[in-house]
Amino acid sequence: MARATRPLSARTRILGAILAVACIGLAVVGSVTFLVQRERVLGEVRDRLTAQVARLHTVADDDAGAADAGGSGTATASEPLDIDAFASVEEYLHAAVARLVPARNEGAVAIVDGKARFKPSTLSGFDISKNEQLIQRVVDDVEREGETVIGTVATDQGSLRYIAIPVTMAGDTQTGIYVRAVDLGAELAPVTAAIATYSIAAVAVLIAIGVVGWFVAGRLLSPIRDLRDAADAVTLDDLSARLSPQGNDDISDLTRTVNSMLDRLEGSVDVQRQLLDDVRHELKTPITIVRGHLELMNPGDAADVASTRQISMAELDRLTRLVDDIDLLAAVEGDGLTMTDIDLAALTARVGGLVSVIPDHVWSVAAYAEGHIHGDRDRLLQAWLQLADNAAKYTPAGSPIELGSRLDESGAQLWVADHGPGIPPALRHRIFRRFDRAHGKRSVGGSGLGLAIVDAIAKGHGGLCAVTDTPGGGATFTISLPLPTTELPAPIRAGDVVLQREAAG
Repeated sequence: MARATRPLSARTRILGAILAVACIGLAVVGSVTFLVQRERVLGEVRDRLTAQVARLHTVADDDAGAADAGGSGTATASEPLDIDAFASVEEYLHAAVARLVPARNEGAVAIVDGKARFKPSTLSGFDISKNEQLIQRVVDDVEREGETVIGTVATDQGSLRYIAIPVTMAGDTQTGIYVRAVDLGAELAPVTAAIATYSIAAVAVLIAIGVVGWFVAGRLLSPIRDLRDAADAVTLDDLSARLSPQGNDDISDLTRTVNSMLDRLEGSVDVQRQLLDDVRHELKTPITIVRGHLELMNPGDAADVASTRQISMAELDRLTRLVDDIDLLAAVEGDGLTMTDIDLAALTARVGGLVSVIPDHVWSVAAYAEGHIHGDRDRLLQAWLQLADNAAKYTPAGSPIELGSRLDESGAQLWVADHGPGIPPALRHRIFRRFDRAHGKRSVGGSGLGLAIVDAIAKGHGGLCAVTDTPGGGATFTISLPLPTTELPAPIRAGDVVLQREAAG
């Protein structure tokens, strides 16, 4: 089934999130840097303008020279400029303008009665004497405040930061203003250029992050795409698709987990298929028998009817036992175990008491294990009793049968030893198959699932069931269980179990 199209892929969303975070981070860093540098420049401009108040009264003589190109914009103070030594405000401002040399990006002008009268003759600064916007703003601010004013005005020459110092003299009706202005655009040009360079570099970094992030995101998401493709390829008929884990990160762990899930799923499906095949095979015989007798039965012959009824009921009883055993086997192979701590000595004594009533054999408990294991007590009791019942069925009447338990570092062993004909080594791999027997035929009743159930219970506990020779003749069946601290073996798929057993045979 085709997947619905999405507006944005996961790869695109991840890359978008990375670029958004990077863009925000670069923007915040650039903005903070710009604001800090701008405030630093504005602070320097403010200090330079404020210093004009003192410099208006203490100026450099002609031998002191002009200010350095990158300096504060004034010469070294050496000659006092006393206003009382001048006859008028106009003369004082003329001398001040002549001696206070503007630095780079600075301009000066002396205003008398609202008109620009004097400007510096040096070319180190820029001319503001014809800037009517600035002059009008300065005159208005001084008339309104009546004292030194610092302000900013936007003019055709750019944004200017200025200081206006009013000058008056007793006996002189003229009103003078000494103005010093700084071109903020020129002062902030290095900062603006640095921010422009930073912006270009930031865009280049974002492009590099985008290119690298696209490939990195694709690399990181490739296992997810493989997982999606593997999931699409999995069907009930083909569960063989697996992923190749690479690395040791979370995605690799997910890959291994999915592979383990597929192993369990394939094993479960294999078990179900094998069970269905076996059940189908086993059901054919009783159904054929019942159908054949019913077809041949003479309804008018009471004896024939009774005989057919008896045969049919026996086969139906066998079908009932078969269904019950299949249900039990399915429960054991599922997650139907209730794990608790089990006292081995008590479990051994319990089994010894139960088997003692099985007729035609001499039962004895040869060993009691002292200790505890972790498992499902009822299922282990059931498996152990099944081994005892199996031994009773396949050994001559009157022969002794021993059972017992032991516990050591390797784990716990629950065993039943008989003294019957035994099982040839070449046939031992067959007895734990469903509906199979060592000699391939039924000499006793049963569904053929008894030892398969025992084997499933043992594997459900992380152990196994094995058969060996009994000293003196016979067979010994042993359920081996790991200790609680023993690492359980890796799960083996049902198909692999069959292959291993056939290889052993």
